[in-house]
Amino acid sequence: MASLSHAIHSFQSGDLSEYELLAHVDRVLASDNTESARQLEELLSDDHTRIMLPPEVYAELRKRVHQREQGQAPRPPFERGDAEATRMQVNPQRDPTGSQDGARDISRRTLPTNPPSMTMELPAGQDSQKGIGDTLNGRFVLEECIGFGGMGTVYKALDLRKLEASDRKPYIAIKVLNLQFRGHPKSLITLQREAKKAQALAHPNIVTVYDFDRDGSTVFLTMEYLSGKPLSQVLRAPGFGGLPLSKALPIVEGMGRALAYAHERGFVHCDFKPANVVLTDSGDVKVIDFGIARVFRKPEDDVEATVFDPGSLGGLTPAYASPEMLEHREPDPRDDIYALACITYELLTGRHPFDRATASQARNSGLKPARPKNLGANQWRALKCGLAFDRNARTPTIQRFLSDLRGDRKPVMLVAAGLGALAVASLAVVVAVNLMGRPDRGLRSEGSSGEEPAPPAQAQAPAPVAPAPAPVAPALTMASVAGVLNTVSCSALLPSVDGDTVKVQGYLSAQTGAARLKDMLSRLPGARNVIIDTQPVADDKCDTLAVLAPYWAKSRANSPVSIRTRAANGELVEGEPLVMEITTPGFDAYAYVDYFVLDGSVAHLLPNVRARAHQTPPNYSATIGGMGNWVVSKPFGKEMVVLIMSPEPLFDGLRPASESRKDYLRALERQLKQVASKHGQDKVVTDFVQITTKAAR
Repeated sequence: MASLSHAIHSFQSGDLSEYELLAHVDRVLASDNTESARQLEELLSDDHTRIMLPPEVYAELRKRVHQREQGQAPRPPFERGDAEATRMQVNPQRDPTGSQDGARDISRRTLPTNPPSMTMELPAGQDSQKGIGDTLNGRFVLEECIGFGGMGTVYKALDLRKLEASDRKPYIAIKVLNLQFRGHPKSLITLQREAKKAQALAHPNIVTVYDFDRDGSTVFLTMEYLSGKPLSQVLRAPGFGGLPLSKALPIVEGMGRALAYAHERGFVHCDFKPANVVLTDSGDVKVIDFGIARVFRKPEDDVEATVFDPGSLGGLTPAYASPEMLEHREPDPRDDIYALACITYELLTGRHPFDRATASQARNSGLKPARPKNLGANQWRALKCGLAFDRNARTPTIQRFLSDLRGDRKPVMLVAAGLGALAVASLAVVVAVNLMGRPDRGLRSEGSSGEEPAPPAQAQAPAPVAPAPAPVAPALTMASVAGVLNTVSCSALLPSVDGDTVKVQGYLSAQTGAARLKDMLSRLPGARNVIIDTQPVADDKCDTLAVLAPYWAKSRANSPVSIRTRAANGELVEGEPLVMEITTPGFDAYAYVDYFVLDGSVAHLLPNVRARAHQTPPNYSATIGGMGNWVVSKPFGKEMVVLIMSPEPLFDGLRPASESRKDYLRALERQLKQVASKHGQDKVVTDFVQITTKAAR
């Protein structure tokens, strides 16, 4: 249900087209028709959802529920004769009226009834959909769904060949064509072209595509697995109100570099949107899904250039499509610039510049975006130029857009002229002073010897008295900071000192509080600036922090080990799966993942009876819980998940699936001390993350 709910929300926010929504719903219904149809019925029964969905979309979803209740499989969108239900664009023409309604109709052009070019008999066995748990070509194990769209579903997959070779990064991403799209006669051409284009776009800010292949009737594309989150998740996060320009610029520049590189090679993305930008855990910006990118500069010797145009499939996201794209004009780099400007505005303000209206609707309604508060006049002028509805008035290149947004472009000629005038004036002043001070220079009379008279004697000025040295302020030291932090109970804190600035990160009891800690550190000699970046923890976490805090602080300073949840802001609702991403240290180690529950118990997630093997290679990234092994249930509130890495097993055999926290911490503390004394404390590394669990509505 979370997948269906997320798809509907993505459609409402403009990240999915109507076709992409229907394609995803069909895929989910195909995997489990009874349960999924019931869940979809529950979603559609919600008044808020029904009101927010366009009537035609709501009716189409209800039709799918009815078909499933009758035991019928919905026909793929491009095979149905129901033109009202089909939203693929085929040979669309520009609406001559230019009206707002016309623009909406163009962006959702329907197929004629039973178009001959779109009917295709599916081969026998092609109606089976590969999904989580399946293996492709005996090599790629689909472990987790990480994205979906009109063309296909993207999975995180384990490459068994890499695993056999002890590759530190055995995971890849695989895009599997949707059932409906596989029925399209040009689906193989689409994926082959996407692979070919993406392979040609080898750039640090563009996802790496490896190859495309097929397993029976299943066609798929293999690519680089990105550990991170889509930009759309950042923009849609509750409370997101925009970033200052200094923080938004690195993201904008990463996107811009990717698009500029593609434009230089003759490609326009054509569906650039926040969901197609990934912010990786390593801090990189990656642009994905050049699936419908169309060549705008066709080399004469490219015999394939006009064989297939992915734009005929009609994939675009209306909220980020330029007016020219909605009018189906030839693609141009300035189409991507419009989308980039929309995303830049969202990054700076937390809002779409036209409240998610299409460009045609915004233009016809006379909508104008408000100036972001954190932009100067020149930067605002640059952003408005990128948002221009007229292609000819829009910023011509990505490089120009980035340069203007940074404020690199200055009125050079004016500055140069000003400097020249200043230099002439300065020279005149120097000459005048010389003439006034030396009246005889160049004015000798006849008969003069030409010798310059000796300058008059001047009184010698008294030698300046050196000022007394200022008293040296005491320096801020790490030792003095550590002395204060050692007095703070129920905490896990990592300090750093830079000159007169001290910064503290970590976990702090609500009883102490960040304000009190800042006041304590501000009293230290030499401390002029104190930055506290901590998460509050409740009293029930104190015993856990008491055991793990020393190892955590050392780990954070010296090791890349980490654990995090896939859930946005660590918030999970009853029934949702708990999926964790872990990163291991730079040595072979055994991983332990424990869930500290509010009721005073500890659930051991790894190792367990189903996953006894828990030894990991160095610098390894893995996902646990991706198969839906654990779901959220009572009690609800602030809980903690802990990762512990040890060079040797901490316990003989498995511990109970769940046990008393008090008993477990007592045993854990004893084992950690033994391992630390044997291998060194830096070989015991740990990290923890707080999650917030809530009851379902």
